[in-house]
Amino acid sequence: MSFHSMWAELLPIGRDSASGGYRRYAWTGADADCRAWFRQQAEDRGLTYEVDRNGNQWAWLGDPTAGDAVVTGSHLDSVPDGGAFDGPLGVVSSFAALDELRDRGAQFTKPLALVNFGDEEGARFGLACVGSRLTAGQLTREQAHRLTDGDGVTLARAMENAGYDPDAIGADPERLARIGAFVELHVEQGRALDLSGDAVGVASAIWPHGRWRFDFRGEANHAGTTRLVDRRDPMLPYAETVLAARREAELAGAVATFGKIAVEPNGVNAIPSLVRGWLDSRAPGQDTLDTVLAGIEKAAREYAEAHGVDLDVVRESFTPVVEFDHALRDELARILGHHGELTVPVLGTGAGHDAGILSGSIPTAMLFVRNPTGVSHSPAESAAEDDCVAGVHALADVLEGLACR
Repeated sequence: MSFHSMWAELLPIGRDSASGGYRRYAWTGADADCRAWFRQQAEDRGLTYEVDRNGNQWAWLGDPTAGDAVVTGSHLDSVPDGGAFDGPLGVVSSFAALDELRDRGAQFTKPLALVNFGDEEGARFGLACVGSRLTAGQLTREQAHRLTDGDGVTLARAMENAGYDPDAIGADPERLARIGAFVELHVEQGRALDLSGDAVGVASAIWPHGRWRFDFRGEANHAGTTRLVDRRDPMLPYAETVLAARREAELAGAVATFGKIAVEPNGVNAIPSLVRGWLDSRAPGQDTLDTVLAGIEKAAREYAEAHGVDLDVVRESFTPVVEFDHALRDELARILGHHGELTVPVLGTGAGHDAGILSGSIPTAMLFVRNPTGVSHSPAESAAEDDCVAGVHALADVLEGLACR
């Protein structure tokens, strides 16, 4: 099956007709349809299909237990109303690259695996890269069981409802020990390649990044009868904190975004009792990120005090800077520069990925495919057909260089 036919088959799954974006949340019907698609692709190619203890899907060419395997893939879930390419491009490209290598008559000397990591975006339970975090031992079974969605459904219950055993989840060092290298292809979530004029690039590092929850607690009251001077309105310090986050990020050369908010009681004619905002912040280095966070929190506490509002700040997730394996990164650049006759820019990214989570356990690397607008996590996310095909060719070259020597 060609890249184009696979892409067309996957494209309708989980797409919202009104927004044009995708709602492929972990352990939902759309997620199940995506997982069924992955399994069918594996079986159509005669690959050994399995699901690990954490719900990640694997398709193996060769003996899964032989060791020193080369693995590629990404994820199929999405952010709310996300784009078509973030995650799925890497999974579809992995099957297409295998097809190309078979057409070339490549002789594999190492096992090859294609993978779909579960719940990478964290859209439902609020924590990114759950499948890879569990596998790498960065998230315990107990911590995972405490995760809940907006309707109060726990991750454990959601997994159980989807037919998986939530009590089996946890670190999987035996599986990781069998992997010699993991290469993830992903659409670039920025415009560096578009500006440089290159179709494909190699990742150097992932910026340190995290998510923090700011809980502003005030006092609910009547919007029409309560004097302004008598109010303890948590919306005011929240709004001021959003602006402070922008200022701190601009000063430091970082990014900071309040992209999610919950308000109680959430009535038009009621002063809120609680405003809960989630901050996502990323920076080129740890010191810079620390400075940004300290500035935002200091401002938030000053605003909260000025309005008679209480404030709690909770770090919900954090990933330190990830320097991809230098030897593997350099090998990718060498393979692509020699075989593909490509210029291969090396660039950093502020986006988190499963490859970043796994980098502490196994050698990992990433390929980026050009995004002409730089827009991501949006229905407007795009990549040109020729660039997608160039990505498949590049991934095939890399897999041939790593697994067919």
